[in-house]
Amino acid sequence: MRSLLALMLLPLAGFGQQELPDPLQAGWKGEKVCEVLIENESVRTLRCTFPPGIGHEKHYHPKHVGYTLKGGTFRITDAKGTREVTIPEGYTFYNEEVPWHEVLNIGNDTAVFLIVEPKN
Repeated sequence: MRSLLALMLLPLAGFGQQELPDPLQAGWKGEKVCEVLIENESVRTLRCTFPPGIGHEKHYHPKHVGYTLKGGTFRITDAKGTREVTIPEGYTFYNEEVPWHEVLNIGNDTAVFLIVEPKN
C-alpha cells in the first residue's frame, strides 16, 4: 500500500517547478548571449554580451563568480521582485547559486560579463 501511495504522489513531487536552462543554454528570443571561453574538468568560463534592449531569459546559475567587463543598466526580475540596477565596469560578484532570474539591458550601452563557474 505504501508503494502504491508513493507512486500516486510521484507526479506531484515536481508540481509547479520547471526545468530552467543554465546561462549558456538561455538566450534572448532564440539568440545566444553567452559563449564559452574555457571549459575543463575544473571550471567553465562564459562571456555574456548584452546590447541595449537584449536580455537573458529566465534561467538559473550554479555557484559562480562574475566580473563586469563593460557595465550597464538592467531590469532584473527574480523571487524578490523586479528592480532596476546599474552595474559598473569592474564590479565583481559571487553567488552560491541563483535559483532563477531574468535580466534585460535597459541602458544605452552594450554590457559584457565574465561568469566563472567552478565544477567542484
